[in-house]
Amino acid sequence: ISHLFFHFQLITALGTQEAEKKYQSLLSHLSHPPAFTTVRVNTHLASVKHVKKLLFEEIQKQFKGLCVPVLEHPKLQDILLIPVIGPSKHSAENPKLLGHYCFVKCLNNFKLSIFLCAVVKAGDLVSVYSDIEGKCKRGAKEFDGVKVFLGNGISELSRSEIFSSSGPVKGLGIRMIEPVYLSPSFDNVLPSHLFLQNLPSVVVSHILNPQPGEKILDMCAAPGGKTTHLAALMHDQGEVIAMDKIANKIKKIKQNAELLQLNCIKAFCYDGTKALSIEKGEEKQEGPPFLPESFDRILLDAPCSGMGQRPNMVYSSTLKEVTSYQPLQRKLFTVAVKLLKPGGVLVYSTCTITLSENEEQVAWALKTFPCLQLHPQEPHIGGEGIKGAGLSPDQLKLLQRFDPSAVTLQGMDINSLQDSREDDLISLANKDCIGFFIAKFIKSTSK
Repeated sequence: ISHLFFHFQLITALGTQEAEKKYQSLLSHLSHPPAFTTVRVNTHLASVKHVKKLLFEEIQKQFKGLCVPVLEHPKLQDILLIPVIGPSKHSAENPKLLGHYCFVKCLNNFKLSIFLCAVVKAGDLVSVYSDIEGKCKRGAKEFDGVKVFLGNGISELSRSEIFSSSGPVKGLGIRMIEPVYLSPSFDNVLPSHLFLQNLPSVVVSHILNPQPGEKILDMCAAPGGKTTHLAALMHDQGEVIAMDKIANKIKKIKQNAELLQLNCIKAFCYDGTKALSIEKGEEKQEGPPFLPESFDRILLDAPCSGMGQRPNMVYSSTLKEVTSYQPLQRKLFTVAVKLLKPGGVLVYSTCTITLSENEEQVAWALKTFPCLQLHPQEPHIGGEGIKGAGLSPDQLKLLQRFDPSAVTLQGMDINSLQDSREDDLISLANKDCIGFFIAKFIKSTSK
């Protein structure tokens, strides 16, 4: 139903025929991983050239000598791009094991949880599937639900070891040897020098363009990818205030800041909708709430429906949940405008594809806050905004929307990779990424 809501928005904006074509293309793209794995280099500690060399050597080890290039992006000079090889033509060799996996995590080499397993012992060759509807029960031996093949692997544990305790067992359960998509694992790989981050998420911090000595606010900061990027771009000089209302997420931000050796970050567990203070007595306090016009630049990477994330076979949020984000985003945006200094920069972003959370929010902001003006974005790598929210063609050109359906869905094998020009690969990386939206505002006056 939530996807049909977006479909209806597209019909309203584009007309039935064009909307149907874009909707079906988006659904197809969102179920596949991006064409490239993107990692951001912590330039605070090392040069991109040095880290690129180390990463290339690591990938060769993981891929047993397979020559997969590591590319530098010409406009985002602190990221490296690694092509994702696949989908492979591997078939299920020994379907004795089923995994109840989050499809996103499995295809991107995150840690996973085994829910269903037939009789299996350590060392067995097993085929791994995703239970995309989440109906598999832990410990079951049979499952007839909808599933998708993810690849073949070697079981590192027996069934009795996997299900021997009441809680989840930690450690390596399956070592994948024939995944559908081949991409490197970054588990404990150059942890102080690399941060796994989607390409549009890196673009956001460059657009905010923080300067050394400034006071920056990251309103919804967890897990800290953009926070640490902002600090690195400022050469760790100035102040980056990171907020999130969940304590465990603040702990993660602090861990990432410490790991990357960035000292200008201060993280606070606080609700961003309540971050504005009107009490003069609180002027000297370090954390939130803050007085009006306290920040030079503000990043509002807002909580959203997340419908641009890839790969995602099934979207489980209800229509009520999807429509709940717009009012929350407006509350946060209102606070952000009041906390921003005159002449300051406010960047609003989401990792979703709906008009209601993107272009409609920009139209509302321009109408509600006359002090705000849309501003050109640099770098501008994605496409422009889409019509349907009442914005002019010139205003839509100032927005940046990363649309996965803008490129033809294609697989990549070693042979085609070797024959490709680097410029063509970079162009593909710019387009075949997650769905994302960015708007940049300048506050002209304090009125």
